[in-house]
Amino acid sequence: MFEQTRPFTLMQARLPLRDPHDCTDGADELALYRALYETLVGYGPRGFRPRLARNWQVSPDACIWRFRLRPGTVFHDGMACDAQAVKTSLERMARPDKGYALGSPAVWRAYLGDADIRVDDPHSLTIRLGAPMADLLDILAQAFILSPAGLDALDAGRIAAAPGSGPFRLAEYGAGQLLLTRFAEYRGRRPTNEAIRVLAEPDRARRLDALVAGQAQAATDLDPPASTVLAQHGATRVESLTPVAIIFMMNAAHGPLDNPLTRRALSLAIDRGALLRDAAGGAGQVMPGFISPLHFGAPQAQGEEHPLHDPLYDPDQARALLAQAGHANGLALTLDTPTRLPDEAQALSEGLRAQLSAFGISIEIRSHGEREAYAHQVRRKEIGDLCVFDSSPLSTFRVLVEKLDQRVRGAWWQGYASPGVEAAIDAGRAEPDETRRAAHYAQAYRLMQADPPWLTLYNPARITGLAGHHPAFRLPRDAVIDPAALPALPVAAA
Repeated sequence: MFEQTRPFTLMQARLPLRDPHDCTDGADELALYRALYETLVGYGPRGFRPRLARNWQVSPDACIWRFRLRPGTVFHDGMACDAQAVKTSLERMARPDKGYALGSPAVWRAYLGDADIRVDDPHSLTIRLGAPMADLLDILAQAFILSPAGLDALDAGRIAAAPGSGPFRLAEYGAGQLLLTRFAEYRGRRPTNEAIRVLAEPDRARRLDALVAGQAQAATDLDPPASTVLAQHGATRVESLTPVAIIFMMNAAHGPLDNPLTRRALSLAIDRGALLRDAAGGAGQVMPGFISPLHFGAPQAQGEEHPLHDPLYDPDQARALLAQAGHANGLALTLDTPTRLPDEAQALSEGLRAQLSAFGISIEIRSHGEREAYAHQVRRKEIGDLCVFDSSPLSTFRVLVEKLDQRVRGAWWQGYASPGVEAAIDAGRAEPDETRRAAHYAQAYRLMQADPPWLTLYNPARITGLAGHHPAFRLPRDAVIDPAALPALPVAAA
C-alpha cells in the first residue's frame, strides 16, 4: 500500500449538502449522506443488508420491529451511536416540518408519525407501528442517524456541525467543493481512500473533460454518447440503470382521462422506444409497468414472463379503444411540462404530441420554468390532462401509497382509483414474508397494465466515469455512488 498524498477527486453536478432528514432521491445528495452518515440498513443487490443494525426481526402482523445495533459505533464527535441516538434521529425525521421533498412536505411522518420507538438497552430498540408496514426497511434505508449533540445546529441550518458515524467526516466545506477524510473509528468496511475531494461542476462536458485530463478520478452523470470516448483514454465507463421512472401522469380525476379506456388507449398509442431514442439519446430502458425491474415485486425481478396481455405498442387496439370511449373523431388534451427534471421534458412533450397526432389527438403544451413551483402545482392537482414527471423512490410500497392509493391521496396522486390495487397494497403491507408480499405487489402491477394511472416511458441510464481500468466496478442498486467504495487513487496521481 502506498501513502496517499492527495485526495481522490470526485466530480458531480451539485453539492447539495442539506438536512439529511428531508426526503430526497437526488443521487448527488445521497452520495454525500452515504459518506457522512449511516442508516440502520442499506440496499443490497436484492434486499437489504445490515449497517448500524446488526440484525432485525418483525412480528407476524408487521407492526413490531426489533433491531439489534452494531456495538462500539461512535459519531464523529466521539459520542456513542447507541439506541437512544437512533431513536432521537428517527423521531426528528418524523416531525411535521421534516421530510420535505420537492412539493411534498412531511414525507416520513406519514410512515413514522404514529410509531412508538422504545430503547430496550443501549444496543437494541423496538419500533411499534400504528398500522402494519412490512416495508419499513424501505423507509429506514434513508433514515440517516446523526449525533444528538448536533441536532440543534442542524435545526439552525448549520449542516456541517451535525456529525454522523459514516466512513468519512467533513473536513472542509466551501463554495463548489468539500473535503471528506476517512474516519478512523468507523466500524464498517474500511474506505479505500484516505480522503476524497468532491467538486461541483454542473456542465456534463466539463466533467468528462476533467476526467480525461486527469483532473478528476471519478465523474458522475456523464453524457451517454459523449462518454463512449473514455475507453480511448484508458478510463472506465460504467452504465447503470436507475430506478427513476420517467412518466406522463394522467389526470384521472377530471376530463377525458378519467375513463380507463382512454388511458389504456393512450398507453397503447405511444412508441416508448422512439421517445427514449429521440428525447434521451437511447440512454435507458423502456418501462413496461409502473415500477422498474430494480423494484421489489416487479415481475421481471422475479424472473416471470412479461405480464402484459397486449403489447406495449398497439396502434390498432389504441384506435379501437378510443372509438369505444367516444373519441373516434379526435380528442384535445392539455399537457404541463417543466423545463428540467427531467431535462428532456420538453423533447418528450413534443414527441408525445407528434405521436398522438396520428390518432387525431391534439395536445396543448404548457411549459413551466420554475421547477419547485411546478412541483407544488402538481401536488395541488392543478394540472391539465397530462403532466411530465418522474417517480423516483426505490420502494414499491412508497410508490403505491404516495402516488396511487386514493384513500391516502398523497402529494403525487392524480385521481387514480382501483379497488384491486388498494387490496394488493393492504395485503402486501401486512405480509412479512417477502415471497408472498412480492406476489401482492406483482398483482398490483398486472392490474395497472389494464388500467394504467400513468404513461410510463423509461428508466434512464446513469453513466459514471473512472480513471483507470475497473471492469468490476458497479453502483449500488439505487444507482447512487458510494464514496467509500471508490477505487484507490491511481499511483500515478499520488
